[in-house]
Formats: sequence, C-alpha cells, structure tokens
Amino acid sequence: MKHQFIAIEGNIGAGKTTLTHLLAQHFNAKTVLEEFAENPFLIKFYENPKQYAFPLELFFLAERFKQQQELIKNGDLFQQVIVSDYMFTKCLLFAKANLPEEEFRLYQKMFDVFYQQLTPPDILIYLHAPVNRLQSNIKKRNRKFEQAIPDEYLFKIQETYTSYIKQHNIRTIFVDASNADFLYNEAHLKVILDALDKDLEEGQHYFNLP
Repeated sequence: MKHQFIAIEGNIGAGKTTLTHLLAQHFNAKTVLEEFAENPFLIKFYENPKQYAFPLELFFLAERFKQQQELIKNGDLFQQVIVSDYMFTKCLLFAKANLPEEEFRLYQKMFDVFYQQLTPPDILIYLHAPVNRLQSNIKKRNRKFEQAIPDEYLFKIQETYTSYIKQHNIRTIFVDASNADFLYNEAHLKVILDALDKDLEEGQHYFNLP
C-alpha cells in the first residue's frame, strides 16, 4: 500500500463515509469517522445559523483535534493504514463559510495552534458532485436536521473546498462523483483503487467514473 493515511472529503451528501468503509474493508484499514451526531449545536445551527455557528465550529474543532491526536498518541499512523472520512482542515473550511470575519480570524488562530500538532494525510480523495445530486443523497439518508439545507449553502461549501484544493499543493484524487455508486458498482470503486495505486505527484489528479 503506497499510502498510510488516506482522507476522503467532499460536500455534505457526497458519499464520503460509504467510500471510507469500502476502502477500509479493502485494505483492512482502521477507519476514522467524524462523530457529527455528538455535536449538541448541530441541530440548533441549522435552525439558527448566525447564533450557533461559532459554538458549532468550536465543538467540531475540539472533537476532531482530539480524534486526530489520538491516532498519533496511539501510534496508529505508523502501524497500519488509516482511512478517514474527513481531513482536519475541514474545520477551517466550514468555519470560513459559516463565520463572520472577526470570529473567523479568532477561530483561525486556534486552528493554527492545533494543526501544527497533527500529521496531515498522505493523500486526499475529493468527491465532487453537483448540488442536485447532493440534495438527492441527503434526502435518501433522511437525517431530519439536514432536510432543509438550502442549495445556496451547498454551493458555498462546494466553492470553499474547490478553492482551497486549487490554491494548495495537496496530493488529491479529484473524482467527478456525479453518478457515483461505490457500494453497488465495482467499476466505480476500482477507479479509486487504481488511482491510489499510481505514483501521483503533488497536486490535483482528475478521475471520471465510468
């Protein structure tokens, strides 16, 4: 296996967790899954974003840092393959999309302190799907608090992700997931496995699913 630490990212409803489980099963890897349901501010945020955005993002920052730090403390990053359904930088990207400028500057200072203590993934898999597909996936998984997410918010998150990836020299498998069905279409999963087997240089590498 060429990579010890694989992170999967994408917008809400892009299929990150499904792909994480499949890759972990294939590589007999340890999974790191975001524990979003533990955040007591999540439902409140969707009801009142302006009031609850800052505590929401602070809680996610603390929980993700704790989870990632434990990987290093336990030596997991050096003993086995890790597949995570998020990268720690997700904290900063969502905070940028959700917080006003002054709160974001404060948040970024805290993020920078935490980020310096962590090990970044070897490679990022980014699943890019159009907003109408994201909304369809969101409806299917039927989490009550997500059902009223507006298209505008998904567009904003999408733009924040793609802008960050293009501006930073991250080794990225950028996948057009418009018709992705990793669970039931073996050819789709094979595209990802073949991409992971390549000697990819830093930067973005684009892959389409058959």
